[in-house]
Amino acid sequence: MLKIYNSLTQQKEFFKPIESGKVKLYVCGPTVYDFCHVGNARSFTAFDGIVRYLHFRGYDVVYVRNITDIDDKIIKRANENHEDFNVIVERFTAAFREDMQQLNLLTPTHEPRATECIPHIIAMIEKLISNEYAYIAANGDVYYNVRRFSSYGCLSHRNIDELESGARVEISDIKNDPLDFVLWKMAKPDEPSWESPWGKGRPGWHIECSAMSARFLGETFDMHGGGKDLIFPHHENEIAQSEGSTGKKFVNYWLHAGYLQIDKEKMSKSLGNFFTIRDVLQDHSPEALRYLFISGHYRSPLNFSKELLEQSRHSLERFYTVLRDVPPTSEEWNDSKYEKEFIDAMDDDFNTPVALSVLFELAHEIQRLREKDLNRAMKYAMVLKKLGGVLGILQDDPLHFFQGKKDVDVEKIEKLIAARNRARAEKNWAEADRIRKELSDLSIVLEDGASGTSWKKNC
Repeated sequence: MLKIYNSLTQQKEFFKPIESGKVKLYVCGPTVYDFCHVGNARSFTAFDGIVRYLHFRGYDVVYVRNITDIDDKIIKRANENHEDFNVIVERFTAAFREDMQQLNLLTPTHEPRATECIPHIIAMIEKLISNEYAYIAANGDVYYNVRRFSSYGCLSHRNIDELESGARVEISDIKNDPLDFVLWKMAKPDEPSWESPWGKGRPGWHIECSAMSARFLGETFDMHGGGKDLIFPHHENEIAQSEGSTGKKFVNYWLHAGYLQIDKEKMSKSLGNFFTIRDVLQDHSPEALRYLFISGHYRSPLNFSKELLEQSRHSLERFYTVLRDVPPTSEEWNDSKYEKEFIDAMDDDFNTPVALSVLFELAHEIQRLREKDLNRAMKYAMVLKKLGGVLGILQDDPLHFFQGKKDVDVEKIEKLIAARNRARAEKNWAEADRIRKELSDLSIVLEDGASGTSWKKNC
């Protein structure tokens, strides 16, 4: 059975869906004011892998990942650029989707935008006011009354006095308490705004996710995910809002992805120690980046460097070499101890590092069987490709993988290889070595085998 580490209880629990065979999952998506950095991508990739595995295990998954398209950061960037905020939003939403497609991430079942859910946000705030969990401040803003919610702090596992003394909260005479957070902000000049019972304004960040998740998944659902940095205050506030408005449990299982680090420090835009996905993919393949992400457990911190990306590329080469040398059979075959071991690993809180070690053992077995039992080796190759697909890797054509996707003059390379083969046939070793050197200078690596000469791009 699948076991999941639940941030709420701080322990692994057997997963029991609310509705048999169906999983409802919400993941906090991007705030679209800039290009997505690889620290964000690590979190999104982790949950993509979880969705893929749930599909593999036969669950019908309703996967919601939102777009935050109204926020202080977006307004600030629009003002800095002297652009309409909608222009900023459309540009970076399109860029985000392009980046996710590059990384081979599945498209969510629903990808709502906050501005599409304004009526749902207003309705939830009205209910919170009615239930006395929210109040209208003197300046017209609507705030959540944190001390009214007795379970506040349940996710971050701190009591309310610790949160007040340790959290970076906005201090204002307008609020009843320093921990109270805004649900609706009154309109300011030259800012986007919407009509509401409290006057023209816009939603606070936290209420957006509560309203969007309720709209698409209901008042109580199975899983909620995001980066660990969202535990407090964002996810803590989501619980307070949602349970304050419905009186029901909000989420059964909370999952949080670990930080991506550079020099043992969290990668973030606020610290300025980040690389955008686009920066990285200029020199490295999307599959190598994805492999790096899954090489560590999704809950653990993971170091990022170009050296580790190169190691990821070499690991992928080992797998693709096997798939090139032993083409997978198209025949379905389920009698595989490796598949069982893979499932055991992933059932243990989606343990991708152990799952990858199973795939390496499988690749070694395929190579061992290659000369002894090719039919069985091809069946195992099919299993390797199938299980790799669960992790979002090994789906490229091996020839395509090795020969690169861009900046490669295939016709020139093939002509040089043909010329080298002629030189070797004529025992003109000096000319053959010269051509091999010319190809090496083009970062082309030759591999001579019984079936002829193959080549790959040395990235």
